Amino acid sequence: MARFHNIFGPDGTWQGGREKAPAAVCRKVAEAPNGGEIELWGDGKQTRSFLYVDECVEAVRRLMESDFTGPVNIGSEEMVTINRLAEMVMEIAGKKLGIRHIPGPLGVRGRNSDNKLIRAKLRWAPRPAAARGPGKTYAWIAKQVEQVHA
Repeated sequence: MARFHNIFGPDGTWQGGREKAPAAVCRKVAEAPNGGEIELWGDGKQTRSFLYVDECVEAVRRLMESDFTGPVNIGSEEMVTINRLAEMVMEIAGKKLGIRHIPGPLGVRGRNSDNKLIRAKLRWAPRPAAARGPGKTYAWIAKQVEQVHA
C-alpha cells in the first residue's frame, strides 16, 4: 500500500479548485500579465513537500517489483514554502509579479513525507523536485492557459 504526498506534473489537474499547489501557482503565474500580481491563500509561509510525477512512477515501480507488503509513503522530505514555490515559478516564467496574500483554506502549517521506511525497504529516495518539476509543469500549464484564452 502506498500513501502519496502531493504528486504534481504535466497532464495533471490545473484548474477548478482540485489542483495541487504547484499547478495552481503555475496557472496563476501563466494567467497574470508581467508586472501584475497573483493571489495566495494565507501568509505563504506554510510549507509543503512536492513530488514530481516521474519520481512517483519510479517509486511505484520499485514497490511493485519488491516483496515489501507494508504501507509506505511515496513523497518528498524537501520542504518548500508556498511563497518560495511562487517565486520559483515566476523565475521560470520570466515574470516579475507581486504576491497578494488573501484569506483562504490553509491546511496544516507544514507537512512532508517521512521516507525512512521507503529508503530502507526499497533503497529509494526522490531527487529534489524543486529543481526539475516546476519548469516542465509550468510549460505544460502555460500552454493549456494559452489554449483556453485563445
